[in-house]
Amino acid sequence: MNWKDKETYLEIYPPHEFNFEECLLYLGRSKLEETHQIKEGFLYKLIKVDHSFILCRIGWGNCSLNVEFPISTPSIDLRQKVAAYIWEWFDFDQELKGFYQLAAQDQVLQTLVHKYYGLRIVCIPDLFEALVWAIMGQQINLTFAYTLKKRFTEKYGESLNFEGDTFWLFPTFEKIASLHIDDLRELQFTQRKAEYIIDIAKAMDKGNLNKERLLQRKDYQLIRKSLMMIRGIGPWTADYVLMRCLHYADAFPIADVGLHNALKKQLELERKPTIEEIEAFAKHWKGWKAYATFYLWRSLYDEDL
Repeated sequence: MNWKDKETYLEIYPPHEFNFEECLLYLGRSKLEETHQIKEGFLYKLIKVDHSFILCRIGWGNCSLNVEFPISTPSIDLRQKVAAYIWEWFDFDQELKGFYQLAAQDQVLQTLVHKYYGLRIVCIPDLFEALVWAIMGQQINLTFAYTLKKRFTEKYGESLNFEGDTFWLFPTFEKIASLHIDDLRELQFTQRKAEYIIDIAKAMDKGNLNKERLLQRKDYQLIRKSLMMIRGIGPWTADYVLMRCLHYADAFPIADVGLHNALKKQLELERKPTIEEIEAFAKHWKGWKAYATFYLWRSLYDEDL
């Protein structure tokens, strides 16, 4: 991790392949998002570290992310944990040179990597948030998924007010473990999704499921199988979590509708490609399927910008 503690703020030096503007575009793709805010080119993120609420104002300048603390400066120990969170959030441990070399020779990715150079997978460091967000997104459109997330966050998340704005934390598994199915049904969750989310919260609350234990397996297929043993988690959800929370660059949510639409658009097809056709393309993306997917997703919201 490459950063400097400037006492009242942090300077984080990302790898060369990083474009803050591109990552902001991804983070700003829904007006319903509650767990961060973008204002005048700055990214505001509320983080809870060791029971302390820390509001971060993240900007870009002199080849570094500059992290300021508009409310009060946390202790050096907390500042270090904030730096580690942001480092993980933008997947800075991932060395992207190999991806760009591979993509430069690929008919599907060639244009995308040139266009969106420096875009990184924007991760979800918290396992509970990653699992719940993936379950929310199952078989519904993105706008309704964000509507559910907003309701869920405002009802069960903690928040902090600063200069007229409210900054939210995603609800904790401890909080959700104590809920009844009907509590989530009131927010328009389906019966099944409500059950899955509360079950996962209970498993995490009992210590039966956590990120560290999953990562200790150090094997993509083993972790994928462990996730899929959890009720409500199928192949798509498992790969989504492996990609956005557990940093597996070869995770591949092959059944993803957005991926299919993006390939259809890039290849100028009359119809969506079949799973077999996608598998044939993906053979060239070995080691980098998650990044290929993320760049293809990015191509979908060009027309919305």
